[in-house]
Amino acid sequence: MLVNGARQAGKSTLTRLAADGRPGTVVRLLDDAATLRAAQDDPAGFVEHDKLMVIDEIQLAPELLRAIKVLVDLDPRPGRFLLTGSSRVLALRTLPDALPGRMEVIELWPFSQGEMSGGPDLFIDAAFRHGAGLEHSSRLRKRDYLELAVAGGFPEAVRRTPRRRTAFFASYLSTLIERDVLEVSSIERQGDMFRLLALLAGRVSGLLVPGTLAGQTGIPRTTLVRYLELLATVFLIKSIPAWSSGQTARAVGTPKLAFVDTGIVCHLIGQDTARLDEPDGAAGPVLENFVVMELARQLTWAEERARIYHYRTKDKLEVDAVIETPDGRVIGVEVKAGATVRTEDLAGLRNLASHLGDKFVAGYVLYTGQQTLSYGGKIKALPIDALWLLAP
Repeated sequence: MLVNGARQAGKSTLTRLAADGRPGTVVRLLDDAATLRAAQDDPAGFVEHDKLMVIDEIQLAPELLRAIKVLVDLDPRPGRFLLTGSSRVLALRTLPDALPGRMEVIELWPFSQGEMSGGPDLFIDAAFRHGAGLEHSSRLRKRDYLELAVAGGFPEAVRRTPRRRTAFFASYLSTLIERDVLEVSSIERQGDMFRLLALLAGRVSGLLVPGTLAGQTGIPRTTLVRYLELLATVFLIKSIPAWSSGQTARAVGTPKLAFVDTGIVCHLIGQDTARLDEPDGAAGPVLENFVVMELARQLTWAEERARIYHYRTKDKLEVDAVIETPDGRVIGVEVKAGATVRTEDLAGLRNLASHLGDKFVAGYVLYTGQQTLSYGGKIKALPIDALWLLAP
């Protein structure tokens, strides 16, 4: 099994906890220079072990995967190897033809709000089960949600003071670009990557158009596309694909940009809670990113198998998150940073509902108000913290 995910998301801690109490377990930390040399010099001997072996940061020695494949082919008992990786291991340029079909991959994200607060984190299951029947009230206000977004979900960042959190994010991004990205692919100029990151943070929750970004950064389009793929490979950004059906020919097919963690976004744009809350602050796009990534996290454990998309028509009607099950049932989520929901805020959800008919389970405006409001047509407004406090 491979636990893949962002650096500092808790992969090493999780795997060690999982391995505790299993007699004979061996833990190999490839961050240790001597251990890494041993893995590179003798991959077959390095992985020879009868019990469970935990190998941390497998992307540092991808040649181990071929040696593991040989052992697994000879003895296919499950649960012999527990691997972690801070980049999408299957995207590594040095990856041998090793373990497709033999390795289960689990992606580990930064903490969700439910994980940090003890909430059930089952909004998606509740939404598909109860539709427009959901009800929730909250004590939180806009500033509370902004504080959560600024802190993000990395364990080390959450427990720090705002000043020390800034130092964590600066170090995190430097390590990511100067080490993790280079493990996946060579880049011509690291300065271009940092410049691109700052530009992306300023466009968070916007459409991801490589041609436009290339023009604004001066980076050739082909190079820029490769850089975007690298940033996704090291779990920094995520592309939210556009949703459409055979009935929605006027839908725009361009994906949307999301950052895996809103704390990093706020660091890159230099906005704390107070600055976000100003009239020209980035509260709207940051809270949209915050909600979309909470939904993306939930999809990894929800009972309902579903995928997340966004919806935008050529007439600029939008739905921030469209969650669709394999049988075509859909819930729509629109995010508003304000405590008041206006009629125009419902236009995208109503357009989506009109195309889907009975397949439209419900639409929700998640906002910073404190009450549940009903607007008919299977559409309701709910406080944002319904995301992690509601359960089926």
